[in-house]
Amino acid sequence: MSKKFAEYTEFDLSAINKSMLEKWESTDLFQKSTALREGGPSFVFYEGPPSANGMPGIHHVMARTIKDIFCRYRTMKGFEVKRKAGWDTHGLPVELGVEKALGITKEDIGKKISVIDYNAACRKDVMKYTREWEDLTRKMGYWVDMSDPYITYDNRYIETLWYLLKELYKKGLLYKGYTIQPYSPAAGSGLSTHELNQPGCYRDVKDTTCVAQFKIKNPRPEWRQHGEAFFLAWTTTPWTLPSNTALCVGPAISYVAVQSYNFYTGQPATYILAKDLLTAHFSPKAAELPLDHYKAGEKNIPYKVLAQDYKGEELLGIQYEQLIPWVNPGGKAFEVISGDFVSTDDGTGIVHIAPTFGADDQFVAKKFNISPLLLVDKEGNTRPMVDTGGKFFRLEDLDPAFVGSNVNVEKYAPYAGRYVKNEYMPEGSETEDNLDVDLCVMLKQENRVFKIEKQVHNYPHCWRTDKPILYYPMDSWFIKTTACRDQMIALNRTILWKPASTGTGRFGKWLENLQDWNLSRSRFWGTPLPIWRTEDGSEELCIGSVAELYEEIEKAVARGFMKENPYKDFVPGLYTAENYSVEKIDLHRPYVDEIVLVSPSGKAMKREPDLIDVWFDSGAMPYAQIHYPFENKEAFDSGQCYPADFIAEGVDQTRGWFFTLHALAAMLFDSVAFKSVVSNGLILDKNGNKMSKRLGNAVDPFVTIEKYGSDPLRWYMITNASPWDNLKFDEEGIEEVRRKFFGTLYNTYSFFVLYANVDGFDNQAAQIPLQERPEIDRWILSQLNSLIRDTDQYYNDYEATRSGRAIADFVGENLSNWYVRLNRKRFWGGGYSKDKLSAYQTLYTCLETVSRLMAPIAPFYADRLFLDLNVVAKGERCESVHLADYPQCNYDAIDTALENRMQMAQQISSMVLALRRKVNTRVRQPLQTIMIPALDAAQKEAIEAVRELILNEVNVKELKFVDTAGGLLIKRIKPDFKKLGPRCGKNMKQVANMLGEMQQDAIAEFEQKGYCTIKLEGMDLRIEAGDVEILSEDIPGWLVANEGRFTVALDVKITEELRREGLARELVNRIQNLRKTQNFEITDRIHILIEKNPAFAGTLEDWGEYISTQTLALSLQQVDVLEGGTILDMDDISLNIKILKA
Repeated sequence: MSKKFAEYTEFDLSAINKSMLEKWESTDLFQKSTALREGGPSFVFYEGPPSANGMPGIHHVMARTIKDIFCRYRTMKGFEVKRKAGWDTHGLPVELGVEKALGITKEDIGKKISVIDYNAACRKDVMKYTREWEDLTRKMGYWVDMSDPYITYDNRYIETLWYLLKELYKKGLLYKGYTIQPYSPAAGSGLSTHELNQPGCYRDVKDTTCVAQFKIKNPRPEWRQHGEAFFLAWTTTPWTLPSNTALCVGPAISYVAVQSYNFYTGQPATYILAKDLLTAHFSPKAAELPLDHYKAGEKNIPYKVLAQDYKGEELLGIQYEQLIPWVNPGGKAFEVISGDFVSTDDGTGIVHIAPTFGADDQFVAKKFNISPLLLVDKEGNTRPMVDTGGKFFRLEDLDPAFVGSNVNVEKYAPYAGRYVKNEYMPEGSETEDNLDVDLCVMLKQENRVFKIEKQVHNYPHCWRTDKPILYYPMDSWFIKTTACRDQMIALNRTILWKPASTGTGRFGKWLENLQDWNLSRSRFWGTPLPIWRTEDGSEELCIGSVAELYEEIEKAVARGFMKENPYKDFVPGLYTAENYSVEKIDLHRPYVDEIVLVSPSGKAMKREPDLIDVWFDSGAMPYAQIHYPFENKEAFDSGQCYPADFIAEGVDQTRGWFFTLHALAAMLFDSVAFKSVVSNGLILDKNGNKMSKRLGNAVDPFVTIEKYGSDPLRWYMITNASPWDNLKFDEEGIEEVRRKFFGTLYNTYSFFVLYANVDGFDNQAAQIPLQERPEIDRWILSQLNSLIRDTDQYYNDYEATRSGRAIADFVGENLSNWYVRLNRKRFWGGGYSKDKLSAYQTLYTCLETVSRLMAPIAPFYADRLFLDLNVVAKGERCESVHLADYPQCNYDAIDTALENRMQMAQQISSMVLALRRKVNTRVRQPLQTIMIPALDAAQKEAIEAVRELILNEVNVKELKFVDTAGGLLIKRIKPDFKKLGPRCGKNMKQVANMLGEMQQDAIAEFEQKGYCTIKLEGMDLRIEAGDVEILSEDIPGWLVANEGRFTVALDVKITEELRREGLARELVNRIQNLRKTQNFEITDRIHILIEKNPAFAGTLEDWGEYISTQTLALSLQQVDVLEGGTILDMDDISLNIKILKA
């Protein structure tokens, strides 16, 4: 025979990983796999672009494994699957990383460093870890085309973004507005609501809160009887109190006036608050204390509630004094207004309104014509009291005239320039001083605060800086996503979400509460907003292509607004990389900022300074990656590359990439961007904690792959839990997968080749027809085809976990633990019979098919196994499992009845083996009898069909049936008190006694019928089988087990005859082990020498021939004294033995 199956002395998956990777790359296998399917049906996949300015982590292995699995599967199913890689190169992550590396802040850009140099640093930094990303992609076996990736900073990519923005503009879905928006002082930019709703953005924080008391100017007569009158309003952000210009009540809420004393100053006062919140601020224990007996400093403060209640609408228009009179807002301010958002869930039922720091505040203030508190800076711009760095404006940054007329410098100066939250302070300048605390102390000294306390509340943080955000008034450009909300919701219902709960819950609910998309970003490195406006905002132009911009520049040059066209070397309509290179055009800042266009009326138009949200970049990748519509329009319109059949990313993308993909597709194309999506969960450490370098629990994917290989890591991540569940990552789990699944599969292959190479099996002979194969072969092939059918469906449904587990169960339980173990003798020795050929062909088919079924999840070892099997069977015609088709299910080979019978045999065998373990009886020790009470004739017939198989498996001599318990198996009934208790009530004990006293024939009838009826106080009480548990008791010399519909009794008595046979079987096993340790070939004949031992004489006399046959011994001789033997201890017998090669 010219070729043999490969045999190995060690099993190293890491080494296999490296050798197969080298083979793939040397043969350009990935490209071959795609070329092979060219012209086939298209399966569209989109790669969510990572940012290469950070190192890849273990969570990226999970996401990329999911993507790779289904792309490989679809390729094996005959689809053409194009997999274009991409890089996300704009946005906050890049800019913040560069600022940190350069030791600058946003304010330094344009001063300490030019925008050109800054953006050049960003362009370089964003690709810093490209090599590491590519290396991980290679090593983990993720097949994606990285030779021609889309890059979001590429001019062609940006041109498509501009085209899409113009389309939105033309539809009236792009507008500018001045509203309160989330703003990150640490990042120096506004944020969209979907960014604010990334996982972990809302966090519990412990802050100083206060209930401020606002002095009423002209209180009602009944409010003047006990000190000054105050409205009480609670806030978790005391720093917003200087910007207060109104108080808001609920129109239908009832309010009360309470006479009491201030806790801090002891001064008498009358307080107005919601009636339902009275006890939250005044102790009921003090209600009976006389008001006039109170002395300042006493713990229990008396109070009296006035008889009259007031609806909120009755309080409208009441004026109060400015709480912190630093700045005069001018206009209408400091009076009570109403809003439907006011509740009595917490606080006082009166909300402090600062129109410059809250969307609800701004809305309700406008409704009642309340002026916001605004400052005027040196440039003449109106600003809120807090600047974009998160601190109160410094006096020197304000307009002197405004300061002179509107600012109480003496009061404001001590607080000017202070940060409203310490987290906004530059690194190195942190202080323990806290503005909220200092403001509360000031109010306490001025008798303007009722209560100060630390409270835990939920507050939003920036998704990139981890610092708190502000709600800030800004001029921003918005996409009117609310106009398409219903359309997005309807389209979302057509998407296959994995898990479905994310589509209906986290994503679906988000769409239901959708707000307009804040597109503006006041940063430097990103896609510029392509809108040019006149200074007065009366005319504007949205640019949708470089060619259009080129044409508009030419107009501006002709009108004298620009000296020359900076894009003069660009050729409109030529879409080559060279024509779009940065040497000819650069669509980034500051270059586009220098372009001045001319309006239809002849006015100068300058670009709006904003960049666009980086999520727009990534959400537009279906179009921008192919430079649509400038190129590939036909392929796009025909559905060859749109929409995606499948995408996958982490759950944190639900309101990021998933949303922007969906929103743009719905608004621009009335379509979904993706038909199915797998949203994977988080990767936590083994204790359930979030991984981080700071905690020292992060897992290095490179180290892990080097240690274990990629396959065990991928298999563990996919099969340990469904991808959408959070995974508690534990390296012991990888080792278990390596040992249990891959080790078992390797051992099964090793068993096969050990004998196949001896017998010269090469799978070239005609296949024995299925009907002519033994039942055990037909069973495993039936199981194999059921596995093909099931895994095909699982992969098709994006259920890789179920596929992996089904494959592992087949290999471990059915193939190795059952088929191979029960059929070992068919492979040993003897002639090359039809039965042996059937065994070889069957096992070969199973192994080769498994290699293809597992290939999407474990591509390296699957290919190694496939090649090792096929290099003999098919020669050089077979190059890789990844060029093979997915196995086809032979439905005619599936025999459900046979599978059920074998399952029954496995279950009964498992029960018997478990009983053996109870008494520590090894399997090689034969026992005499199994007894099974058959419930019916059908069950008896089914067990009878697998009788011999069961007996051989559990090493028992006989199996007997009993029609009923007949006194041999004693059964009793145990009632389920939780189920019967509510029905029986006080009679439960009586019912339990009656069930416990049931005779064996009555219990047998109960089992047969599934219910019984008992008399209880003249009434019939029906007891169902599910209301009780029927137990079998052990009988002397027997052990009994119950499982489902089966009861098995095992005779555990060991006679002398059985003991001798057990010793003989044990000796055979020991001799086989000696053969291995002495490196004998499996075909080598031997001589056995045993030192005489009276305790073992009977065993040798009865079983000597059996021992010789099983061990290929030509002779078995007992000697008086044996030198150089091996001592074997068996059942308290020491046996001195030596084996010699014949």
